[in-house]
Amino acid sequence: MTWVQPEDLLGHELRQAAEDGRDPGPARAAWLAAGGRPAPARAGASPAPAAPELRALAARLLDGLAELPVPTAAAEPTDWPAIRAAWAASPPPAARPPAPGLRRRLEAAWVGRAVGCVLGKPVEKLPLDGIRALARAAGNWPLDHWFTARGVPAELLAAYPWNRRSAPTSLAENIDGAPEDDDLNHPLLCLLLLQRHGKGFTTADLARLWLDELPAGRTFTAERVAYRNLLQGLEPPHTATRHNPFREWIGALIRADVHGWTNPGDPAAAAEQAWRDATLTHTAGGVHAALFAAAAIAEAAGGRADVHGALRAGLAVVPPGSRLAEAVRHGIRTAREEACFDRAVDRLHARYGHYHWVHAVPNTALIAAALTHADGDFTRSVCLAVSGGWDTDSNGATAGSVAGLLAGSPDRIPERWTAPLENRLATTVAGFDGTGFDTLAHLTAQLATQPATQEAPRS
Repeated sequence: MTWVQPEDLLGHELRQAAEDGRDPGPARAAWLAAGGRPAPARAGASPAPAAPELRALAARLLDGLAELPVPTAAAEPTDWPAIRAAWAASPPPAARPPAPGLRRRLEAAWVGRAVGCVLGKPVEKLPLDGIRALARAAGNWPLDHWFTARGVPAELLAAYPWNRRSAPTSLAENIDGAPEDDDLNHPLLCLLLLQRHGKGFTTADLARLWLDELPAGRTFTAERVAYRNLLQGLEPPHTATRHNPFREWIGALIRADVHGWTNPGDPAAAAEQAWRDATLTHTAGGVHAALFAAAAIAEAAGGRADVHGALRAGLAVVPPGSRLAEAVRHGIRTAREEACFDRAVDRLHARYGHYHWVHAVPNTALIAAALTHADGDFTRSVCLAVSGGWDTDSNGATAGSVAGLLAGSPDRIPERWTAPLENRLATTVAGFDGTGFDTLAHLTAQLATQPATQEAPRS
């Protein structure tokens, strides 16, 4: 089983402990002395399961690490009152009625999310050097089009193989509609959530929806751990913390778009809605990344902001002393300082390369940098986000969502991106397979007109 075995989780938790200021040294020493292995670098499970005694030791060490105080907790709160209190110094923009044309903006956002996701899928998990080499060999660098195997030497393809699940659906020669992906399934699930429970949904409502509608095999990292925790009888927010070393990874961020789309012009409301979603699976930086994305998208969805205003709105809802806020500020600053985006990316990798490639901190920094450098241009937004590496399909999807909103209409997205998707999305989320982006935009616009809940946030 991937993403849930204690012997695999422990290595990731040792890294997480070092990142949030706890001392993983004793636990690491005990694990290595017993013959334990480091966490898999990119896969979800080690090649072979650990012996029973090692697995039991890993579970005990995970429990011990969870008891250590977290020095960064005060600067990186997960609870909503503390997050709101951190807004005092720089509050998000006040809510404004959205400009006319919301449904067309939302259709462009759905299309943009799909474009960025599909663009990044073939090179997901590849190192930065491999992404650059494959694109250069195809005459596609700086990245400006779909990845392709045409004209790429066989030895280079052997050295940097495409993502095996994505190449059959996401290379230029193979795209036939938007293929299924968790970065597109979760927005569909969020539509279901809002249709059934409205904007006043609780975290428990989301948990029940997952158990009803989301196969466990379609979950990964923090989402799979939280799913397991639900089946073991835990309730939110404990689902996010029990043996979950992925709680600051990117999963909550990829679920944030619909919260922004359905609160156009109201980044604060979008952030609060995203918080109730994110705390099922994430804490601290993982939650902050979702708040950032939801608020930035809400500001862009209002139709009255440029990309830089959207990024400011996103940053305003993140605790200013957090690692996530620092990473966003650094990403924006680096993009402004470097005329060549490749150099900006190299600087980001030098600063944040010690994080796992799915962690929210480096990926959110890259998204902010790509959007800043692209200055609102759709093609450059998705291409820069993907060309920077790390979680390529997720970063491309979020950048495409923002850039699509700023484009204002799917007609303003170049046809080379829209035509292969054929206004058709594949998914295993019941009732949505083969749905067009125009239909999804109509459903999203209907939800955007719902009144926001007036109750205090509930888990």
